[in-house]
Amino acid sequence: MSYSEPPPPQYGAPQPPYGGAPPQKTSGMAIAALVLGIIGAIPCFWGCLIFSILGVVFGQLGKKDIRESNGAKKGDGLAHWGFILGIIGLALGILYWILVATGVIDITYTNTSGD
Repeated sequence: MSYSEPPPPQYGAPQPPYGGAPPQKTSGMAIAALVLGIIGAIPCFWGCLIFSILGVVFGQLGKKDIRESNGAKKGDGLAHWGFILGIIGLALGILYWILVATGVIDITYTNTSGD
């Protein structure tokens, strides 16, 4: 009866392939949401309602983008805070325009220097 020789022993643990997994990319929608949310929340009420609305929209799109990437993209916190800051900016902008409409805040500018 003949037996084949056993395979030679392996030395050390098997090595993972070079390069590993590719690094996660941050979602561009999430970054845009945060930037637009910050701009919208800054009290420059004259036109920031647009930035706030875009912050909310991009926040939702960023969350969807990250969820559908199956782990290839990160930035869920950026999208979340962009959404929150967009909501805050919307609330401040609406409050401002309500105060203007009721006359609590006067936005008329007059020259009182007597020239």
